[in-house]
Amino acid sequence: MKKVVIVGATSAIAAEAARALALDGASLFLIGRNSDKLERLAGDLRVRSGAEVHTAAFEAHDLHGASRVLEQARSALGEIDAALVAHGDLPDQRACEHDWAAAERSLVTNFMSPAAFLTWLANYFEGRKQGNITVISSVAGDRGRQSNYIYGAAKGGLTVLLQGLRNRLAHHGVSVTTIKPGFVDTPMTAHIKKGPLFASAEAVGRRTAKAMRRGESVVYAPGFWLPIMLIIRHIPECIFKKLRL
Repeated sequence: MKKVVIVGATSAIAAEAARALALDGASLFLIGRNSDKLERLAGDLRVRSGAEVHTAAFEAHDLHGASRVLEQARSALGEIDAALVAHGDLPDQRACEHDWAAAERSLVTNFMSPAAFLTWLANYFEGRKQGNITVISSVAGDRGRQSNYIYGAAKGGLTVLLQGLRNRLAHHGVSVTTIKPGFVDTPMTAHIKKGPLFASAEAVGRRTAKAMRRGESVVYAPGFWLPIMLIIRHIPECIFKKLRL
């Protein structure tokens, strides 16, 4: 895994994954919204690892521009061995309930935009007959809960999309990795009171890079979320709907 594209590269988890990949010798093409943050991250990676690092500022809601910036990445790197799609946001659920514009923004950011990137990436790697696509989804997509069901719906749709891509691309030598973090201590969760279930962005980022190298299928990060979500998914609906989750 020598040439890697990272979409949403300045997010806390993606930045940590980028550091791990750069130290492992990968050349990187970083895509993100904020050009200043991208350049700071790129500079840090070059100093830490001596890696070749390219950047491109891109607005995630430009759905039709995803293929253009990925072509730019392919041109800069020569070829692409792996891709990490890591952008997203955590919306205000109450705002989404009362304002369709807020709900739409979250659905586009957390599902439509990743899907736009994945369409190009799937076709590219299918043609190469090798590679890895890794995407940050969420445990929130495993079952809808009243506290974040707009975000959960987007991540649930993304998880199903990845299941289909994994089934399609496995026949062409391409691995598709779904990362499902639980609570992670990042700027996106700064407003949430931290508890024992919170993991660090460093730990989840390193686990993400490891899963990419291995071509794993589905990874809960940290791993204790696997049994937790297994239980939550199997609570009967007649009971689940009465809970306040």
